[in-house]
Amino acid sequence: MADAKVRKDSRHSFAYKSLTSKFDKTFCIQLSNQSIDGVCMLKNTMAAACAAALLACAGCNTMSGPSDMSAAMGAAGKGLKAVTLSDAEVAQVARQAAAVSDKENKVAPAGNAYAQRLNRIVAGLQAEDGLALNFKVYQSAEINAFAMADGTVRVYSGLMDKMTDDEVRFVIGHEIGHVKLGHSKKALQAAYATSAARDAAAAAGNAAVSVLSQSALGDIAEALVHAQFSQSQESDSDAYALEFMKRKKYNLQAAVTALRKLQSEGGGEHSMFSSHPAPGARADKIAALIK
Repeated sequence: MADAKVRKDSRHSFAYKSLTSKFDKTFCIQLSNQSIDGVCMLKNTMAAACAAALLACAGCNTMSGPSDMSAAMGAAGKGLKAVTLSDAEVAQVARQAAAVSDKENKVAPAGNAYAQRLNRIVAGLQAEDGLALNFKVYQSAEINAFAMADGTVRVYSGLMDKMTDDEVRFVIGHEIGHVKLGHSKKALQAAYATSAARDAAAAAGNAAVSVLSQSALGDIAEALVHAQFSQSQESDSDAYALEFMKRKKYNLQAAVTALRKLQSEGGGEHSMFSSHPAPGARADKIAALIK
């Protein structure tokens, strides 16, 4: 735990475990009507938020002045804020995180062959289901793609090298599904809370909180790009993508072949491959739906 790195005092570790244990006992009662995935994700976000608050308190007697105290309590407040981020606030954080991600990756310029191909693939997709979209290609051999709550969609050139136009469209529809179904919001809330816990740890140790805070968006962007979604979330996003393909009159078989290609790439190395069920099982399910 982060508190062990800040202060070797078992009381703080016990306080964290005690608080989260009490939280465990009441959480399922309060949220019994929510999906298991939603409960687990929110529970993890709440745990990180509690950690931020506890770390801030744990470091109070090591802080050198009001500025340290203010930084620590600000980090704790940020952790608790993560749980109640509105859709507009989530979109705002996503927009900022996307800007950081774009700076950290090689974006294909307008005249690049990958950028031109993606423009053809997404022609007519300026908006989807009320979400304004913006598209760019990352020039990277990684086979990946992601979408964020502000409508950011990024496709890696490595994926485009492996897939036909309609297969890329299925992947895009799948990533948009994660946004529209609320999966990306939950992932952002969890990343936001984790960032707050790190800020609190730094404050407790008299580190440069301002520097960590500036890096938080990069941490959040990384978490969203490589977000790990549950079995039901992946299945729901596949179903969303299939309906997306139907609405746009794309080739539905491309959904099956896209997942078969992901399966053939070996699984497990990055987020698009490490889902459960594996892409092959998801392809079988979609093939049955198409018949």
